[in-house]
Amino acid sequence: MNEPLLESARRGDQQAIAEIYDGYAPAIYRYAYRRLGHQHVAQDITSQTFHRFLRALRNGGGPERNLSAWLYRVAHNLIVDHYRRRPSEPPADVEDVVLVDDEALSQEAQLVQGQEARRVRAALQQLTPLQQQVIVLRFLEEMSIKETASITGKTEGAVKALQYRGINSLRRILEEQNEA
Repeated sequence: MNEPLLESARRGDQQAIAEIYDGYAPAIYRYAYRRLGHQHVAQDITSQTFHRFLRALRNGGGPERNLSAWLYRVAHNLIVDHYRRRPSEPPADVEDVVLVDDEALSQEAQLVQGQEARRVRAALQQLTPLQQQVIVLRFLEEMSIKETASITGKTEGAVKALQYRGINSLRRILEEQNEA
């Protein structure tokens, strides 16, 4: 994000605010949807994220430089708050954890893929919130270690450790499910 656009948004420039929203809302929504599995809840999280952004700008706060990291951090905190309020709410059916061309898949393959996606999502929910965030940012949002560190507020070394532990835990959970 270029700093002049953020500065324009701070001054209340509606065009700059719209450009920021158009540039970041799809990614924030995708992140929330992948973490939650509910379209309407992901939409609410996205809306609340940008509401907090606008409120922060109005109050003279908000991001100084890395808008992307600030928005993802707010979305992450809202997702964690959502799970604290509704810890037992199961995720809705999802097509897949990764975007796939649905026409290329047979109905049977889509069913199997959907079941596998739910199994992986359930396993992912058993990780710590930070491990979940790192796994989603690194592998589903395809962010670098450096970008992930900026968003999480952790060092690159800490992100690598969280990723390593998260993947190992995820592997163990999935293997245990296969044995059961």
